[in-house]
Amino acid sequence: MAKVIFYEKPGCKNNTKQKTLLETAGHQLETHNLLKETWTKDNLRLFFGDRPVVEWFNKAAPKVKSGAVVPEQIDAETALTMMLSDPLLIRRPLMQVGDRREVGFDVEVVNNWVGLQPVDETQREKSEELMGQDLQTCPNSHYH
Repeated sequence: MAKVIFYEKPGCKNNTKQKTLLETAGHQLETHNLLKETWTKDNLRLFFGDRPVVEWFNKAAPKVKSGAVVPEQIDAETALTMMLSDPLLIRRPLMQVGDRREVGFDVEVVNNWVGLQPVDETQREKSEELMGQDLQTCPNSHYH
């Protein structure tokens, strides 16, 4: 099992479900408050890899929802500057295992990376139910 460094927004419903899946699979979590972490452009950038800038953003962030920030129109350098001043803009969770870092919680990606199969068969049903849910879109988002 892996030691997963997990950067979350405390109280986020999906982050709680994501942590449950990881723990059920036997992973050890080291959780950090993403909003209080001291980020630099360089260390934050490592989590985004080759993803387009638009995928770095938390679509449920108030500034994104209001239209004050339009991720599709922002370059990487500007995005990082904005995220350092307003960490709510950062897509969650940020995860690290060893040297590999990821943003977001695509069940297939995470399962292929660290594994999400429960170590205790009695947890299989709960685990499968969670894996079938949308664990990336904030349940508090109200898109119409």
